[in-house]
Parts: sequence; structure tokens; C-alpha cells
Amino acid sequence: MILVCGEALIDLFVGPPEDAEMPARAIAGGSPFNVAIGLSRLGIPSAFLGGISRDRFGTLLADTLAREGVDHRFLVRADRLSTISAIATARDGQPSYTFHGEGAADRSLGLSDLPAVLPEEIQALTFGSYTMVVEPVGSAFAALAEREKCRRVISVDPNMRPNVIGDMARWNTAAERFYRTATLIKASDEDVRIAWGGRVSIAEAAAYWLGCGARLVVVTEGIRGATAFSAAGSVSVPAPSVVVRDTVGAGDSFHAAVLAQLAKAGKLHPDSIAALDTQAIGDLLAYATAVASITVTRRGADLPTAADVEANLLHA
Repeated sequence: MILVCGEALIDLFVGPPEDAEMPARAIAGGSPFNVAIGLSRLGIPSAFLGGISRDRFGTLLADTLAREGVDHRFLVRADRLSTISAIATARDGQPSYTFHGEGAADRSLGLSDLPAVLPEEIQALTFGSYTMVVEPVGSAFAALAEREKCRRVISVDPNMRPNVIGDMARWNTAAERFYRTATLIKASDEDVRIAWGGRVSIAEAAAYWLGCGARLVVVTEGIRGATAFSAAGSVSVPAPSVVVRDTVGAGDSFHAAVLAQLAKAGKLHPDSIAALDTQAIGDLLAYATAVASITVTRRGADLPTAADVEANLLHA
């Protein structure tokens, strides 16, 4: 089982104004939320640790996790509101983004909410996005990562969101607490550009993360595919050629796929990940890019099942 730690939120898609109304659709989302569902759909038992409101939006989030087969015993229900990420489209089709999360349930998780002991069945923990940075949840999750790093795989996806935390220096400082516990770091080329202001290459970023102690660093590059870095060297794979509908959830699909494939291969252990050779890493990347390529052909974060992936690979 993999314990996914982070936020679950509501993506509110708001259409152009019509008289005195703005039609809207509320969709359950959040990067860690997507990863937990993605793992479950790929046949890997997952659990979710995060603060979820008792309001109706929070009920939607909790019910969605349960329906997708994600273990919900670690959910921390709170009387605070749910975070809402609003994407409003103007009449000319241009989107604008606003984030409503100050004091929300996902940020309110503290040290006292952490499980004192994790079940032995949990082989790995994942952390990512803005709940690594905002408080008190950021410090609580950092403490959990530090506590478990010698026992289990720690996987980190920075998934940087400047519209949530505008101060990137603050983000980088807070995120480094997680980098120094990580076995695996999955990032995007956009994360690298944001974190270093475009001043470093993905190879230089990977060298920094490996220097922090990571055994494997994987950087996704959109239509260019992905590149992995480890003590064995670097490996790149191209992205499959598909018709892209949108890229929502693609990175989360990739992250879930990497972890799922490691679990299926019996390699979800820090020493096993460190020992992967370039052939095994290349196979891992090929699988993860295949999974993400299915997601981008769909609307929204509709991550594929193991059966979807098998069918796609058979017809590739």
C-alpha cells in the first residue's frame, strides 16, 4: 500500500457570465488526490492522508476517494471550509485563476493529526504540491517524512503553484525539507523553471536533488517525454504520439504510474530503487509516459485503469 499525503480540493470551472449568472461545475481534484486515485485504478492499494472538510464539497471529496477504492482511514475531517481553485472563462475564451484556501481544511492538519504508527503494509509515502509549504500542514508532513524516511520509500512531487504561494524563495526553502528525505523525486520541466527562475537545466536540477539524497530523479518534459537521473546515469524516453485534449492530471498519472510499476516489480524499497540499472529505468519511464499519454487524450484528470493501459499498449 502507498500512503498519499497532501491536499484534496475543488476545481470550480466557471463559464462566461450570462446576464446575472455565471454557470459553474465543481470537480473533485488536487494533485495528491489524483495520485491516490491513479494508484488505485492501476491496481495498487492506496490510502489518503489529508485534511478534508465536513462541508458538502468535503463530502464529495471523501465519497469520491471511497468510491475509487482509496483507503480513507487516515482522512482528517475538519469543520473548516474546503479549498476551492476557481478557473473562470471570459467571453473571449481566456481563463483566469483564483485560489480560495486560506484557513481551509487541507491546511489545518497538524502534528497531532498524524498517525502515531503506520501499518507495516505501507511501503511508500508520497508528498507534493502546496501542502508541503503552507502551515501547519507543511511542518506536520515534513515531520512525517523525516520520521519514515529510513523505513519506507518517500516520493516527492513539488508540483509548484505560484498562484497559491507567490514567494518562490519560501516555497523552495520549505520544499527542501522534503527533498532531503526523498528516495524518489518526480518533477516537471516547468517545476524546474519556476524553482530556479530559468537559470538551471533539468540535469543541474537533478544533480541538486541527487545531492540531497534522492536515489532516482525523474523530470517530465511534456511532448518531449521524460528523463531520469540516478547513480547509474541518465535515461530519456520520448512521449507517445497522441492527440492531446488537455494536460490536466498528466503529471499525477505519471507519478502514480512510476510508483505502481515499482510496486508491481517488487522494487518499492529505497535500496531496490538505488540499484535500478538504465534498462530498468528506461522501462519504468516508458510505462509511465504510456499511462500519462492516455490521460492527456481525455478531458480533465481522468486517470486510466490498468486495463486501459494494457489495451493501449497492445494496440501501440
